[in-house]
Amino acid sequence: MKSYSDLQIQKGILRNDNLVLQYIYKQFFYKVNSFIKKNSGEEEDASDIFQEAIIVIFRKLKEDDSLFENRPFQTYLFSVCRFLWLKQLESRRIEKEKVSETLPFQEDVYDDNLTELVLKNERYSLYQRHFKSLSTDCQKIMQMFFEKIPLKQIAQIMGYKSEKYAKKRKYKCKELLINRIKQDADYKKILEDDT
Repeated sequence: MKSYSDLQIQKGILRNDNLVLQYIYKQFFYKVNSFIKKNSGEEEDASDIFQEAIIVIFRKLKEDDSLFENRPFQTYLFSVCRFLWLKQLESRRIEKEKVSETLPFQEDVYDDNLTELVLKNERYSLYQRHFKSLSTDCQKIMQMFFEKIPLKQIAQIMGYKSEKYAKKRKYKCKELLINRIKQDADYKKILEDDT
């Protein structure tokens, strides 16, 4: 298998390059998996954490493309995975003090920006999960609304008789989405994390 430098990995993540992503998975997943299994987790947990870490790194790279200038990618990846797993353990009420350290990590990775990115990911996942649970019509209406398509045009596209009815449907879909999100246990957890 081809080897990639940190710069090539960085560019590959930003391009969503499958070969680079496969390389990252093959090179580093086993260590993350081992760390999580030694610390009250399962392989499925490791897979979720690993994927979330790649998304966090992608977003962080979008903000700062010099991310790996002073630190190796591997250490940064492990640090983000460790941070995410510790957050997960905390939410499961498992004591972090008993964590078996098997990953090389850097404390300076854990800045406010990383915490904020992780929270954004959690919020977006929660939103996506409930958005996908809406009816197809509601999803279409909400998507057009987010794209700032005028209600008159939404009514035409959806085959509604009036702009007023389109507005009523948009309101009902939006309320349904908000209520589903607010009733989700993850929503309460995210609110706690925000404070």
